[in-house]
Amino acid sequence: MSAPTSSTTNEQGIDQTLAGCVVLITADRRSAELTAALTRRGASVRHAAALGMVPHIDDAALVAGTRDLIADPPDTVVVTTGIGFRGWIEAADAAGLAEPLVEALRGARIVARGPKARGAIQAAGLTPDWVAESETSAEVAQVLLDEGVTGLDIAVQHHGAGSDGLDDAFRAAGARVRSLVVYRWGPPPDPAALAASVRAVAAGEIDAVAFTSAPGAAAWLAAADEQGVADGIVERCHDGAVLLAAVGPVTAAPLIERGLTPVVPDRGRLGSLVRLIVNHYGGLEALDTIAGPLRVYRGAAVLGGQVLPLTPTGLEILRLLAHARGSVVPRDRVLAVLPGDSRDPHAAEVAIARLRDATGSRGLIRTVVKRGYRLELAVS
Repeated sequence: MSAPTSSTTNEQGIDQTLAGCVVLITADRRSAELTAALTRRGASVRHAAALGMVPHIDDAALVAGTRDLIADPPDTVVVTTGIGFRGWIEAADAAGLAEPLVEALRGARIVARGPKARGAIQAAGLTPDWVAESETSAEVAQVLLDEGVTGLDIAVQHHGAGSDGLDDAFRAAGARVRSLVVYRWGPPPDPAALAASVRAVAAGEIDAVAFTSAPGAAAWLAAADEQGVADGIVERCHDGAVLLAAVGPVTAAPLIERGLTPVVPDRGRLGSLVRLIVNHYGGLEALDTIAGPLRVYRGAAVLGGQVLPLTPTGLEILRLLAHARGSVVPRDRVLAVLPGDSRDPHAAEVAIARLRDATGSRGLIRTVVKRGYRLELAVS
């Protein structure tokens, strides 16, 4: 094995470290941006949103409102729904603001409109001061107005459409009100694609899976359970065969709860998530062969900075040879990965000949008489 080699660049001079790497994106929101960033670096991207997004917000406005609350914390925070509060924390997480937001909220009186809102608050490491067990905005308004809100600074987290009259009621009573509206999640836009994605990870067709929200991560894991492949995914993750990457610690939580260990960037931003994936694969050692550095991913192989035009069978044979690191791979093992159940040595020779043609280097794969085949490594 050689030390990590410098990656190639495309015609625009962009690092192609992810050439040959298959990345699954599980997000609906901002998926196009993430796809573009990964493909620019050479990755082959598959997209299967675990949840759909029903938009209700201007992301920039939500982030701006969050920054305002951090800079000038409110006296009271009203949390109207659990999923909305989680969405707010996740949006803050993606903007690198989750920790300062939680600290700002910690100093405020937190009011929850029902048990689900209370659960979301507690999941963020906070404690609600009062919970409306009726789960109605009317009870929230009545209690706070009876206590008196004149001169108070109240932040109201909304989810979906409308504010249930809370903003107007508090303002009319003399409070300063800051309203934050969060998008909501819906069912996956393509359930068949979601089901296929979890099966693909379990089957070893994916190198990395990117997650950008906790509900999305939880929904993706639920899909794996429904398809009966969760154990296979866990096994592949533990073996290091697939990388799970989460945009922030909130997003990573459902994965960690299942005993998985996702990588998380220091800054909760999509750009940081992409760099984390790039750095992971750029840091992998390449097998130094006479034809150049070789990296074999789940869905492709890269030799000398070029993605090889391999069939699935050719890729599996090359994977066997690369794993052997220059040692001999017996002919029987090559035959075992060929379609069907042929034991004919000629079938192995034909498959190896096709693989040699695909690599563009006739001397890369050596035949060891009466034993099998091996890769020709560079002399250090």
